[in-house]
Amino acid sequence: MGMNKTTYIGDKPVNRIGLGAMQLAGPGVFGPPRDPDGARAVLRRAIELGVDHIDTAQYYGPDVVNDLIRETLYPYPESLKLITKVGGRRDEGGGWLPAQSPAELRAGVEDNVRSLRVERMDLVNLRLMSAEAPGDLLAEQLGTLEDMRHEGKLDLIGISEASAAAVGHALELVDIAEVQNSYSVVNRSGEEVLELCMEREIAFVPYFPLGSAFSGGPGQLARDPAIAGVAMRRGITVSQVALAWLLFRYERIVLIPGTSSVPHLEENMAALDVELDEQDLAELENAVQVGDPLASTHN
Repeated sequence: MGMNKTTYIGDKPVNRIGLGAMQLAGPGVFGPPRDPDGARAVLRRAIELGVDHIDTAQYYGPDVVNDLIRETLYPYPESLKLITKVGGRRDEGGGWLPAQSPAELRAGVEDNVRSLRVERMDLVNLRLMSAEAPGDLLAEQLGTLEDMRHEGKLDLIGISEASAAAVGHALELVDIAEVQNSYSVVNRSGEEVLELCMEREIAFVPYFPLGSAFSGGPGQLARDPAIAGVAMRRGITVSQVALAWLLFRYERIVLIPGTSSVPHLEENMAALDVELDEQDLAELENAVQVGDPLASTHN
């Protein structure tokens, strides 16, 4: 069963596997990485392998990951799209806190532009702290990002950790280029949002595409008989099965698996060449669903 290897986020053509930069920070996405040279090697190898979009955030570290990206890749390849999210911040102990006011969102975009040394971001996701954001607040938040789009600080607007109702409301207010929610072969709780994206032909970017570390992550994939069975028959890894399943799920699903390891990066990118058949997809419908109870506070 063939699969397209490129798609669009808004009007931007992208390869369907990019890089999620969250794991390039230290433990808990806080502080510098244990191996800064290794983190830079991941970024350089990602570009060599054809990655043309990187998903980051100023609050990864905080500040650390954007600095690594700039120090390693600037001047950026012409085809590289830099995507960020705003709406959160970190306290001195590494705690995750909301930063949802229009002033905080504006400052977040400006911080990303400054630290990445770009004139504008290719896309900014509004990271909601509640899937059911109050309508007036959502309108104010998206209005701030739309103002900044007109000012030339960003090209596209996305929304993250949003319910189907919130996505529908957002679409009434501004053009939404992508939705970024937790979703994987073992966590399909976001099916309603995915179906809305499919209906409206909007890019869907699942974070925790291999399952959340808080609910087992790749270890859960390996223990699942359906996933392990397909991996064994295909002679590939369980992570590659999980990524390929997402790619086959919808032609505008875009993946951003994160890693701090070059071998894992290469393994993830190889999922683009996996061809699942009807038997594989039928068996994967039996994958045990575990969900991500902590997803809403860790992305």
